[in-house]
Amino acid sequence: MVGGDRIDPKANAAGKADGYAEWVTIGWRVERSRGGSIMSTPATGVQEWRDLDWAEVESGVHTLQRRIYRASQRGDTKAVHRLQRLLMSSWSAKCLAVRRVTQDNQGKRTAGIDGVACLEPEERLTLVEVLNLEAKPKPTRRVWIPKPGTEELRPLGIPTIADRALQALVKLALEPEWEAKFEPNSYGFRPGRSCHDAIAAVFLATRTKPVYVLDAYIAKCFDRITPAR
Repeated sequence: MVGGDRIDPKANAAGKADGYAEWVTIGWRVERSRGGSIMSTPATGVQEWRDLDWAEVESGVHTLQRRIYRASQRGDTKAVHRLQRLLMSSWSAKCLAVRRVTQDNQGKRTAGIDGVACLEPEERLTLVEVLNLEAKPKPTRRVWIPKPGTEELRPLGIPTIADRALQALVKLALEPEWEAKFEPNSYGFRPGRSCHDAIAAVFLATRTKPVYVLDAYIAKCFDRITPAR
């Protein structure tokens, strides 16, 4: 991401190469100073978001994720970190992260503090080109939502679309490392698992003999924990 009203040198060079005077950068949106719609020129030569071969994109990302998983299993920390850096710099991984945030996610129409939402296909390619893990994230937009079954409200911070895309990119690199370390019977917030898998595991563990089951509810546990402790 780049600051508002500055000209990105790389984008400016690309604009001059094909006959445009300059590219004007506003936030993370890159618009040509004159002429038609935004056009991205990634290394693969793809010119339109709709032209992307998503099967090939996902295959490349999953190949790197499998290598990270295997390196984590054998305890090779250096290989894990090297492969994670490779994945996070991958153009395919950036495309997949942007697609998940702007198309697949239910919150794709939710804007952050910059008011940007509902990206057009050409804007998605532009976002892929300007994703930068070293960029300083923008403040989140604070909204208050009701707690289920109560009249209380809880705060919710909504990052910008660009920051959510960066989070999705980092998640692609971190998930395979920790999937290799998690307990086999852990089901919360894990890819490919749901509460139905947890129910099936409980059934299989209790169907042959009686066992003790602890059902605990701790009211406002995390609301009352002192951060200093």
